[in-house]
Amino acid sequence: MKQFSLLILFVFVLIEAKSQQVVPLYNGAIPGAKIPPNSFKEQSVISTDGNIRVGKVTEPTLTIFTPKNPNGTAVIICPGGGYSILSIKKEGYDVAQKFAEIGVTAFVLKYRLPNDTIMVDKSLAPLQDALQAIYLVRKNATLWNINPNKIGVMGFSAGGHLASSLSVHYNDAKIQNLENISLRPDFSVLIYPVISFGPYAHAGSVKRLLGGQPTEIQKAYFSNELHIGAQTPPTFLVHANNDMTVPVKNSLMYNEGLAKNKVPAEMHIYQSGGHGFGLNNKTTKENWFETLKNWLAENSF
Repeated sequence: MKQFSLLILFVFVLIEAKSQQVVPLYNGAIPGAKIPPNSFKEQSVISTDGNIRVGKVTEPTLTIFTPKNPNGTAVIICPGGGYSILSIKKEGYDVAQKFAEIGVTAFVLKYRLPNDTIMVDKSLAPLQDALQAIYLVRKNATLWNINPNKIGVMGFSAGGHLASSLSVHYNDAKIQNLENISLRPDFSVLIYPVISFGPYAHAGSVKRLLGGQPTEIQKAYFSNELHIGAQTPPTFLVHANNDMTVPVKNSLMYNEGLAKNKVPAEMHIYQSGGHGFGLNNKTTKENWFETLKNWLAENSF
């Protein structure tokens, strides 16, 4: 019976995916990519809870969720997964659908996961993909009925590290940008994010992105709380105090840096909920997505 249910779910997911537009992130060569061996194939697994976990990504894409009545705002969503896999349904498609329901055009980023087998420098590939994503969305804003000044980035867990990396390193161009399009997100949404590669780091994310013996310079570059400035995008943060995977201190440090630089920010710390609750923290009746919707409206996004 369980196998039958999973089969039905898989068919539903395929139908749902076909109703969305999927576009390649790069038109041509992927920067820093090596030719993958025949044995290196993308993997997609449906877990017993209905989530879809994607691994071994070689061809990054954007899956576009277009609202019936677009309001001009757009968001690029970076699923989490410790830079090992992508929790692409729970922290991607499900969230994108919620945005589409409120008029926001959502782009789920299937980004490359750090791997020496297919990358010249595995530490740069995810950030390159995030930079390319905002480049592509802003370049095609008219085509997708988007206001180019209302494009945000969102990330969960390690995806939150990628989103915050884009938010502080958007001027460190690592992709081709002949038109000199701004790669700065207009806002950031960070859900139980990995922020720091210092004492409060998620060790797995650090190891997968930088390897087993990262330099202090590498760790400092990817400790995003160290690079906040006055132009860092306004940010909405969500975390749980009892998160034993990514300590809440990550969000606290980022919010402290935003406040110090007078960047508009709002942070919601749950009493409990742990890590990886996605849209639904079952320990509370409070709905963070509804609160986010209000924050976006209050900040004219």
